[in-house]
Amino acid sequence: MACAAFPPFIDGGGPISALIVAKLLRAAGHDLTVINVAGEDRHEIYDGVPVHRLRSLNIDWNYRLPRPAWKKALWHALENFNPRAFVVMRREIARLRPDIVLTDSIENINVATWAAAKSCGVPVAHILRSTFLLCWKGSMWRGGDNCARACASCRATSYGKKLSSRFVDAVIGETRFIVGRHLEHGYFPNATTHVVPGAIAPVPGAAPRPAPSPERPLRVGFIGVHDPVKGLDTLAAAAHRLVGEPVEFLIAGTGQSDYAKALPERFPSRNTRFLGWAKPDEFLPGIDILAVPSLFREPFGRVVIEAFAHGVPVIGARSGGIPETIQPGVSGALFEPGDDAALAGEIAALARDRALVARLSAGALEAAARYAPERIAAAYAAVFNSLLREPAEGALLQAGEARP
Repeated sequence: MACAAFPPFIDGGGPISALIVAKLLRAAGHDLTVINVAGEDRHEIYDGVPVHRLRSLNIDWNYRLPRPAWKKALWHALENFNPRAFVVMRREIARLRPDIVLTDSIENINVATWAAAKSCGVPVAHILRSTFLLCWKGSMWRGGDNCARACASCRATSYGKKLSSRFVDAVIGETRFIVGRHLEHGYFPNATTHVVPGAIAPVPGAAPRPAPSPERPLRVGFIGVHDPVKGLDTLAAAAHRLVGEPVEFLIAGTGQSDYAKALPERFPSRNTRFLGWAKPDEFLPGIDILAVPSLFREPFGRVVIEAFAHGVPVIGARSGGIPETIQPGVSGALFEPGDDAALAGEIAALARDRALVARLSAGALEAAARYAPERIAAAYAAVFNSLLREPAEGALLQAGEARP
């Protein structure tokens, strides 16, 4: 399993998701070794997973650190096909002799890994976590809005990635949305496609919430990075609309930008509390509803299923893959991105009907069962079996939607 990033290096949800996949596959009995890029060459066991950290295959490995423009340009150019990555990853594949090479995102370990695996006669499966293959920023977000399609500069600077995608035999996305974004641009022409969502372990003792007491405000929470793409301005406007209503907003998370520092000024102080950085497992039990108002088209939105596991319903924006997770009237509600009036209306309806909150809590907890690790591990096994041409009966159906 070759990963773009793997803990303890954590720059977002990708490394955490990679660790979850590695652990659930090992728990299911697969013999798995993680390969990723770090600052030094070393072998270790991380949280029970064998890991080989490689020295940078590109000009550097930590692309989150500030770099001069020429270095950024060279790094991105090499990400289209890095000959050194081909040689090193081919050596690792020959050493480990795997049945399958699974790539989880592709930055740093490089699209050359796919060609290296094919040159060794090993089938390749790839997990999509972002739009890095389509957009050099990995977001398809520009000028304060989502890109309908990859722009000319992104297409030109991603051409090698697109060509290399023909070496992938199976492509896996956590939502139909993220798979579809790549297919519509002509990526993965030789791959079967599969939808395998993220996994979430059951929370011990989690049970459907009783109806919140009408004697206290309905607690609406947000947790995540404080960035405009997360739709916090929409949430702030909704909070202003609900001043005087029995609703309070609990905002967790941090950010380093001037926007993040000024964010408390955007919310009404009368009904909003900022809690700073918080662990989801500690934050979620203290709220009644989670708001996920993202403007950015999220590939999946892991925070949604984390809330479900705690029996917390979610009001989410119809953005990216978020609508594929929330069932309106069962586990939460949906609204159009940026529509603060609609968001305020959904919150106000729940503040008036506390019994509905309890019913949605039960639906959220039931929805969480769909993301249980054993079910997700079985879905991955179905993909692997299809690559080894030993598909179990109904395997592709379990894995998600498959394209021959």
